[in-house]
Amino acid sequence: MRNKFLITSLCLSLGILAVGCNNENKSTNTTTQDEHAGHDHAGHDHSAHEHTTGPVQNPAPAPNAAPMQKEPTKSIPEFTFYKVKSGISYTKADLPAGKNTVFVLFDPGCNHCQNETKALAQNYDKIKDVNILYVSMNDPALMSSFFNTFGKNLEGKENVQMLWDRNQDFIQRFHIPNMFPANYVFGPDGALKSYWEGEKGINEVIAEFTK
Repeated sequence: MRNKFLITSLCLSLGILAVGCNNENKSTNTTTQDEHAGHDHAGHDHSAHEHTTGPVQNPAPAPNAAPMQKEPTKSIPEFTFYKVKSGISYTKADLPAGKNTVFVLFDPGCNHCQNETKALAQNYDKIKDVNILYVSMNDPALMSSFFNTFGKNLEGKENVQMLWDRNQDFIQRFHIPNMFPANYVFGPDGALKSYWEGEKGINEVIAEFTK
């Protein structure tokens, strides 16, 4: 059952969210999301995406799964992710208090995700007081080397976590974005401050992370 569920998660990650890593630089925030409401990912043709090797079929939702979240959540929901290195669970209760928390939903093979990570690593001193959670439904084996390859200054930092979304919590509880990377900035009170999809200039990213 574990292998079957892993295959389902990977297919969903690549099939539903593959459009995030493309050549279109599209940014959004909490005040400009009407155009994405009710977006139907099933209508996209993902067969030409650079990370796939054949036709992608969107699997049926996992049994008893919650409806997929088409609008960004207004506050941090309950979730359970897993630390890629150790496999230890990471939940809302583990979030350090009193700081902004940023969830970065990403694909290890996405060029835009890699570029943002490189830029963040080069400016780590400016984001060291922000909780930054990299989250992906992708293969943990690909995730495990992501920081070492694209953001060495983020590897091993206490405020930065690499988390595997084994149970598809993000798209069920947070949001289904149209593009990677998708960044969600929550304040110390847990309320959503801003979010955007796609690559931004690093100065703008840092400003959003720390405001």
